[in-house]
Amino acid sequence: MTHPWADDETAALTGMARKFFLAESVPHREKAEANKHVDRELWRKAGSVGLLCASIPEEYGGGGGTFAHEAAIQTAQSSVGDTGFGNSVHSVICAHYINAYGTDEQKRRWLPGMASGDLVCAIAMTEPGCGSDLKALRTTAIQNGDEFVVNGNKTFITNGGQADLVIVVCKTDPEVPGVHGISLVVVETQNAPGYSVGRLLDKMGMHASDTAELFFDNVRVPVNNLLGARGKGFIQTMTQLPQERLILGVGGIAVMEYALAEAIAYTKSREAFGGTLFDLQNTRFVLAECATLVKVARTFVDDCVAKHIQGELDNVTASMTKWWVSDIQGQVVDKCQQLFGGYGFMWEYPITRMAADGRVQRIYGGANEVMKELIARSL
Repeated sequence: MTHPWADDETAALTGMARKFFLAESVPHREKAEANKHVDRELWRKAGSVGLLCASIPEEYGGGGGTFAHEAAIQTAQSSVGDTGFGNSVHSVICAHYINAYGTDEQKRRWLPGMASGDLVCAIAMTEPGCGSDLKALRTTAIQNGDEFVVNGNKTFITNGGQADLVIVVCKTDPEVPGVHGISLVVVETQNAPGYSVGRLLDKMGMHASDTAELFFDNVRVPVNNLLGARGKGFIQTMTQLPQERLILGVGGIAVMEYALAEAIAYTKSREAFGGTLFDLQNTRFVLAECATLVKVARTFVDDCVAKHIQGELDNVTASMTKWWVSDIQGQVVDKCQQLFGGYGFMWEYPITRMAADGRVQRIYGGANEVMKELIARSL
């Protein structure tokens, strides 16, 4: 399929990335699911072929591309059902916080290692009592001389178990009400007394994804690890969230296309009632409905990607992308799964993994209910 944001280079990148994930990730899925994380070597292999930090400037070790390159990579990963490799958080989210708000020294210190896969990055927003409502966060980073002392805990952190860098959303000025005392502080986890990783969490889906609890007990961080201006963390997160929400839409539509293709292939080969499942009118009608939803979603997502590359994607439309695409993803995958009958409940079938893995799409990146509230405020 030709995308309005794609060219020969991004099309080639999609093909190369798809081959990479089919060779390096999919065959090791069961091992990664058992371990609750992919092998660390996968990060370095991905870095060696240019799949990490593709849209970060070359002077900082990145690929020098645009969001189109990130979309190409995410499309390839989602099109083969790989949900274990946390590259979207690492490259599309974390790297761009550093690139947007970091000093030149910080960018040169962290981004090349992230691009090579030698450093894995996570962003820690969510807490046990604080999800979409960042005003309620309790983790603090109190300045003591030339250091911040970080205390608190985070949960549901993608890449958390393997992270060498954690961008911690925290209160540097807890006496300041609301969101105005929030800052971003980068914790370098190696040899960081007081930093610890809790459980790798058992989840409904995305079993191969590294999702962890993190604990900070008087962790001392140099003041120069502050990312951007002190007290501006909330504004920084709000500025970066549209790209996060868009990459979720990119992955979501790729999964829908994968689910539809699997369902068409299965129903055309499955014999039933003297013919195939596809010969039954109900099957064809269900697939026609799904094909229409996929087409509309693809058109919408492609338009949003093109707008974002041009710097024209607004926060409201990004929120629309996130909630609507993830909601339609759930509908399409469910309809396709039903066509598999009992086999659609078996874990070895990709459609079953798609159903389990995709449920969280309506939750992370901002719950869909929050997205609707953000949209409503603009009306």
